[in-house]
Amino acid sequence: MVNKKYEPLLETFELPNGTVLKNRVVMAPMTNFSSNADGTVSDAEVSYYVRRSKGVSMVITACTYVTANGQGFPGEFGAHTDEMIPSLRHLASSIKEAGAKAILQIFHGGRQVPADIVNGDVVSASNIPDEAEGKPVPRALTEAEVESIIRDFGEATRRAIEAGYDGVEIHGANTYLIQQFFSPHSNRRTDRFGGSLQKRLTFPLAIVDEVQRVVKEYAKVPFIVGYRFSPEEPETPGITMSDTLVLIDELANKNLDYLHVSLMDFWSTPRRGVDDTRSRIEIIQEAVGDRVPVIGVGSIYSAEDARKALTSGIPMIGLARELLIDPDWVQKIEQGREEEIVTKLNVDKQQELDMPTPLWQAIVNAPGWVPGV
Repeated sequence: MVNKKYEPLLETFELPNGTVLKNRVVMAPMTNFSSNADGTVSDAEVSYYVRRSKGVSMVITACTYVTANGQGFPGEFGAHTDEMIPSLRHLASSIKEAGAKAILQIFHGGRQVPADIVNGDVVSASNIPDEAEGKPVPRALTEAEVESIIRDFGEATRRAIEAGYDGVEIHGANTYLIQQFFSPHSNRRTDRFGGSLQKRLTFPLAIVDEVQRVVKEYAKVPFIVGYRFSPEEPETPGITMSDTLVLIDELANKNLDYLHVSLMDFWSTPRRGVDDTRSRIEIIQEAVGDRVPVIGVGSIYSAEDARKALTSGIPMIGLARELLIDPDWVQKIEQGREEEIVTKLNVDKQQELDMPTPLWQAIVNAPGWVPGV
């Protein structure tokens, strides 16, 4: 029997395109380092996703690269060629059969791509050095290359449609290529893709337009298009909340099905750019929440954490690390067993939690990334 105070988490929600989600809980995207060397999805990955698809309404996959030089991590699966469609289809059907909507997150790593993956040819908006130790200075993309990558996002979307996904999420967050173009820190271009704030919006908005063009051409049923963004950067110059308010205003005009805020702490407050002491989530929800649904995420572990998150006004919450710790999170709320939700990772339960070994090792070697390690 569901505890009444947690019933709002289990209410259905209709996205702008008419897709109905069975509840308000989404699996947020997390890199798992566990794909096959040829870019196909591994059996261990499929098991990992199926285990976590039985309660949430929507699963957003780990990011998949839209072009070969955009692979951001070892053990990442690809959407860059038609040869990947069977692999993509296997993952989509597995997620959907378990009961969740399947959303493919598409991206290009830009200057975050490991140099050995691309034979040293790391690319970005500009040739601005990365502060991270040992990172090569990226090569600035030519205008023709930028246009080609925009088309690559469209092609990856076509493959997602052919593979049976319910939608795609454009990954414009976490300092990958799309954010690199939007940021005054990493984009010092003087052509139509850089300079003023409006010009730095050109690349992100062109990708949205191309993805939506492809959806209109190829999708035979409603197909979800979302966009993920990081609201601020620590660098000066860098993305500020005032920049982000311009970005999300533009995105809200694009008839997207949701915006997904990438945060480590749901209730974190702005660094600079606005004279407002409220959380970033509340500011974002007030700015565009009446025009496009917002997904909030960040250190939500308990049922009470999630209930409080919904009081911000956002309609959907994303769980990331907590679904690694307890894949049965939603089911426990449905059964009135929220007190049994596990919020600290048990390092003796890799097999029980269906965690692929590369992901497990990454967590164990990064204490503090999830509680209990």
